[in-house]
Amino acid sequence: MNIPRRIAATGVLALLAVALVAQEPPKTMSLTLDECIVRALKNNLSIQVAVLTPQDSELSIRQAMEKYLPTFSFGFSKRNSSNASYSWLESQDRTLTKNGNYSAQVTETIPLGGTVTLGMTSAMTNTNQTGTTINPRYNSQLQFSFSQPLLRNFGVKMTQKDIVVARNNLDVSEIQFAQTVQDTIYSVVQAYWNLVYSIENLKVQQKSLDLARDFLAKNQRSVEIGTLAPLDVLTAESEVATREAVILSAEASVKANEDQIKNLLNFTPEEESGLRDIVALDSPRFEERRIEVGQALSVAKEKRPDLRISRINLKTEDLNLDYAKNQLLPSLSFNASYASPGVSGTQLIYDSDYFGNVIGTIPGYWSDSWNDVFGFKYQNWSVGLTLDIGLNTILSRAAYAQAQLSMKTALLNMKNSEQSAVLEIRNSVRTLQTTYKQVQAYKVARDLAEKKLAAEEEKLRVGLSTNYMVLQYQRDMTTARVQELKAIIDYNIAQADLDRSMGTLLESKNIRIADLLGGRSN
Repeated sequence: MNIPRRIAATGVLALLAVALVAQEPPKTMSLTLDECIVRALKNNLSIQVAVLTPQDSELSIRQAMEKYLPTFSFGFSKRNSSNASYSWLESQDRTLTKNGNYSAQVTETIPLGGTVTLGMTSAMTNTNQTGTTINPRYNSQLQFSFSQPLLRNFGVKMTQKDIVVARNNLDVSEIQFAQTVQDTIYSVVQAYWNLVYSIENLKVQQKSLDLARDFLAKNQRSVEIGTLAPLDVLTAESEVATREAVILSAEASVKANEDQIKNLLNFTPEEESGLRDIVALDSPRFEERRIEVGQALSVAKEKRPDLRISRINLKTEDLNLDYAKNQLLPSLSFNASYASPGVSGTQLIYDSDYFGNVIGTIPGYWSDSWNDVFGFKYQNWSVGLTLDIGLNTILSRAAYAQAQLSMKTALLNMKNSEQSAVLEIRNSVRTLQTTYKQVQAYKVARDLAEKKLAAEEEKLRVGLSTNYMVLQYQRDMTTARVQELKAIIDYNIAQADLDRSMGTLLESKNIRIADLLGGRSN
């Protein structure tokens, strides 16, 4: 009886062992800066939202261009009427009439603002009324008409105003999308280097803690052999506790920066589950970058998204001003038309007069009327001018005044953007130059701190220093290492900030907006 139980227990233990082996330990994810940027461009929610705006603007262009598409219209009607005969001239007890009408027409707007219409109509009438000489009768007509405004709404500029505005809006939306991408990339760069800093800072603080613990261990051994008073150990123990608290803060900083990276890269819950650490593979570079404010401003003038948008908005408002000014003109239109009609039908032959008996017919066909039409047998034309003067164009100029205000606003906004760009560029160049010098200074300070600590430890060994001084120099060395690391990180971020300020961050990362927009580009 005990053997089966032992076998069952062994099986349960084996299953538990397999389950423990199969359970994956917390994972780490190693990422380079370029990998983070690519993933952010693919998954970041801000970019996914921003990409929809250019698509909407492109649809607006298509909608505006639809005004040049021809309009087709077709008509067909049939009518039968039956009425009592009230006249002694009608030989029938009732009057029967059948009508059939057919029409086709195409209308198109031309670039100068006029409209061209070409139409064809055809009608058939069949009746039993006495005195009719042609029955059934066929009427056909080809008609051409042209209307062109000569003052208000005249010209390609006025006609294509909505299309040009829509294209400008598309350019603005694409530039705004590029700005969103650029800002996202800068946020990724900033978050990545902050993560690198927090990881490296944690390593520095751990080394500092190791130094304090080693120093504490040495003091404890000195107390044991009687060469050091027990009271001196308290200073070392206090320093160890202080540095352990700093470690906790550094670890929290690493996790906070990891969360920032996850948010920018839009990690899914599945990806976050089981993920322990993000390992930054890239190290910050320290290479001098020389650039003058004037050079940076020259580049920014052509590349900065806000300045490009301001110039486009100024063009749009200038067009709106011209359109508003044009609308103050009276409406003068030139109208012309040409028509070629045709008539055919079966001719009735009476025995005496129109109220006698029908003794014969001369057949006529529908096609005969069309032969008259396309043979231009009967030509009809007309030309004329139409002048409309609305009181609103004389008494009210509110729309034109509003357009003038919008134009002034666009000019002021462009000047304001230029001033902001100058200030931002100067600050970015100054920050780049300052951080470069800081790296050099902190590098020297760190080297000196390491030498001072080594010298103080040697003095302590021969009895010429104290525990307090050694611990102080350890703190100074740790501070110097952290400051040098922070300066290098700040220098790398300052380079990205300068590229963003000049509008060249996408170029520096070899990113084309056309690829993100499916082939479209500015």
